[in-house]
Amino acid sequence: MKPTATPKSPPVKPDPATPSQPDSAARRMDWLVFNLRWLFLAVAALLVFESSQPPAPSGLVITLLAVTCFYNIGLTLLAFAEYWPPFLTWFSLAGDSILALSLFAASGGGTGPLIWIGLLPSLAAALRHSWPVALGVSISFTVAQAAISFVFNPTDYASLITLGVAALILWPLTVGAASIAGHLLTFIHAARQKERWASVKRSESLREHARAIYEMASMASATLDYEKVLDAALNVGSRGAEGGQEASWAMVSAVLLFQDDQLHVTSARRLTTADERAVCSGREGVLGTAIRTGEPNVIADPEHDPELEQFVGFRACHSLMALPLRAGFETYGVVLYGHPQADFFDEDRRALLIAIVNQAIIALQNAQLYRNLREEKERMMEVQEEAQKKLARDLHDGPTQIIAALAMRANFVRRLMERDQKAASEELFKMEDLARRTTKEMRHMLFTLRPLVLESQGLTAALKQLAEKMRETHDQNVLVEAEPGVDNKLEMNQQGVLFYIIEEAVGNARKHAEAEHIWVRLKIQQEVLVAEVQDDGVGFNVGAVDANYDKRGSLGMVNMRERAEILNGAVKIESAEGKGTRLLILVPLSENARVR
Repeated sequence: MKPTATPKSPPVKPDPATPSQPDSAARRMDWLVFNLRWLFLAVAALLVFESSQPPAPSGLVITLLAVTCFYNIGLTLLAFAEYWPPFLTWFSLAGDSILALSLFAASGGGTGPLIWIGLLPSLAAALRHSWPVALGVSISFTVAQAAISFVFNPTDYASLITLGVAALILWPLTVGAASIAGHLLTFIHAARQKERWASVKRSESLREHARAIYEMASMASATLDYEKVLDAALNVGSRGAEGGQEASWAMVSAVLLFQDDQLHVTSARRLTTADERAVCSGREGVLGTAIRTGEPNVIADPEHDPELEQFVGFRACHSLMALPLRAGFETYGVVLYGHPQADFFDEDRRALLIAIVNQAIIALQNAQLYRNLREEKERMMEVQEEAQKKLARDLHDGPTQIIAALAMRANFVRRLMERDQKAASEELFKMEDLARRTTKEMRHMLFTLRPLVLESQGLTAALKQLAEKMRETHDQNVLVEAEPGVDNKLEMNQQGVLFYIIEEAVGNARKHAEAEHIWVRLKIQQEVLVAEVQDDGVGFNVGAVDANYDKRGSLGMVNMRERAEILNGAVKIESAEGKGTRLLILVPLSENARVR
């Protein structure tokens, strides 16, 4: 089956030179500016309080500090509420500049402690805008500081020199901060794009995994040909794990199934012709571990595995996963997936391949059930045919012969009545006795074909009636011993199957054992119903009879064993020449008993 591939469009990679940055990166810069504003506010307040003469600063400075505090709180709340239109960025920059100039002027201008306050709007512009904007803000702020200092004290050239020195420090610092901020924004943008692309890839991978599992489930439910399902497991597993076109698959895979206690390659991908003829015991290495534990197993060096080293196709693989095809206590084989990439089988790929192989196991179970049903049907037809042959033999050897004898005797009596009526009367009495015995034998045959008492009263009553008919028809002593309530342990159809097994065993004992007594016992031992048929006859050599049983004309033992298998049970025979025979039918009454 050739897999179909869905074409994928190439990813759009982020462009570091793109001027517009994602909102998440801008928000991070905003939070950084908010925190810097609090830091500048705290340092400014500390310097103002320490340098004021007298020790308390002026009311205007305190008011400006309070306004700056509430101003930052307001901007923080707007950002927290995610209400941040583009104009607020420029508004906050203007606000920082006005408040910084106001604090500079109120604290004494060029001779005051806040000559450095221009760092606030300059760094804010550097973090949130491009470096030309940040440099323009720094220059404008320095010019404004010089103008304020000149207005306050036109002859104070020392403060102007101090402002000049501060400008020489501030402007390069602003450009550097803007450059760092630009690189940081580009890095954040690239990281976000990479994260977003990884999320897209993961979503596509999950969709591919879901498609693969759905395809396998559909295949497993649509066909009873397990070979097609195993081929699909290799194809779908490779496509789902690698997520590419068929031509790009690098995975090497194979299905190994047990045949005559050896693992043989049933289906493979990228193995050589010699590899497909390889045979493994499944007792060592990764194969042995997977089969013993029933769990998937991953190794890194299949080339050095004691059983896989013979496969040329797996030598280029640096990672291999073995998944057992196991259902309950039965192991069908192993599925192998190998890949040249080390650590290729991560958690997601393992889960995918386990799900695919589980679907293959379901297909194997369905195929086995179908085969079992077909074999069971054939076996039931054979049993029915054997029953018909047995009935034909019994009719031919019994009632047919007797009826023919009756016809001959009737002709003899008709001629005898003309010569000797007394002798004819005696012959009629013999014919009557023969007819009665024939009637009993036919009723016994009808009873064995369909014992109505079995349907109405259960197994024990049917066996007791069988014993009575054996005594009346064949003068055979059959003794039935059954524990109370044993009938309730089996369903009606199971009672019918067990009845026919016991009837076959009793009939064999009557015909071949030359027994005086036949005992039929029913009892329960450790959740197993034990039906025992024992006689005190001549016995036989069990081994010798089993050795050439296929050459015998009768299928009685075969029928008993096959009917016992219908009950998930077994038949055991114990006998010896001159010591009678004991036949046991074991029927499990629970799952634990069946396994045991």
